[in-house]
Amino acid sequence: MKRNFGDTLKSLGGPVLVTGHTGFKGSWLTLLLEKLGIEVIGYSLPPEKDSLFSLLGRDGEINEKFEDISNLHEVSRFIQENKPVAIFHLAAQPLVLASYKEPVETFRTNVMGTVSILQGAFAEDSVKAVASITTDKVYRNLNTGEKFIETDPLEGKDPYSASKVGSEAAISAWQQIQRIHGGPRVVAVRAGNVIGGGDLGRDRLIPDLIRAYKNNSYASIRNPESTRPWQHVLDPLIGYVMAIERSILGGQIESYNFGPTEKSLRVRDVVDIFKEILGTNTEVRIEESELKSESKTLDLDSARARKDLEWSPKFDQVKAIEMTFNWWRGVIDQDISPIEMINADLTQFLGK
Repeated sequence: MKRNFGDTLKSLGGPVLVTGHTGFKGSWLTLLLEKLGIEVIGYSLPPEKDSLFSLLGRDGEINEKFEDISNLHEVSRFIQENKPVAIFHLAAQPLVLASYKEPVETFRTNVMGTVSILQGAFAEDSVKAVASITTDKVYRNLNTGEKFIETDPLEGKDPYSASKVGSEAAISAWQQIQRIHGGPRVVAVRAGNVIGGGDLGRDRLIPDLIRAYKNNSYASIRNPESTRPWQHVLDPLIGYVMAIERSILGGQIESYNFGPTEKSLRVRDVVDIFKEILGTNTEVRIEESELKSESKTLDLDSARARKDLEWSPKFDQVKAIEMTFNWWRGVIDQDISPIEMINADLTQFLGK
């Protein structure tokens, strides 16, 4: 009999650890797992004031610890005390622009944070699998327009993407440790340009547009002709759960891409949908990018995930972008609570 989505994690009978649970994706993943009836514990830095976590009032809702992810002693102690059965490692410094200003901190968080989680997981027998979330920006990008597959060369040009390549090296090392000495299965999962309601992160297109809309100000965009694989946050998160469950059941795949099936949309296209959905006269200014080496094109090939996991995105990019702006319209203009909007999206993805 085919298992239902989430059944494998539930069958292990213990909590699931989400690192970075106070972040945008971490908040959505926590609520997704809870919707599936899975106990969640969290390890993260304290939430930012305008984060989705804070907007939802999630502080204290689960067993959580606010601490630096690169603190190996504290990470290991938390894992040993709480005995998670699986770990989703999302905690990271995720911003390209910030990585130029704080490259050492970016490498410490993204590389040594991953090392801390893997070392802590391998020291605790309760942990059966780790899904370490990296990014679509780990691939060597020559702007040819070709979709990246999991076996393509990795290379980071900026401190952020280079630090994520470093975390991929750590993942590969612990995968080798697992093959020789045993321990939890480790899988790298790669996605990028994840969107959805509640994200107000810095230096991101849709959050910048929403801030301008809320504050009746202008938004600055760079590289309007650049393309990105926009996808609703729940699509890759569901893929992450599928990937870790396959690992628990004995899958040996080292990495999975999760991205849209159709050609990536331009930044300009997202701005057009923003104006259409919110009916706004918000001024959008095109400014020269600070990032001279920023990729012009970016696409992922998710054939491996479609074949192994039977995963596919529920919505195309236009629908995902429309859902994101409609989420904000509900919260800002219709005074609908954020949790009500999230539950509506969860129901739409998972069914009643």
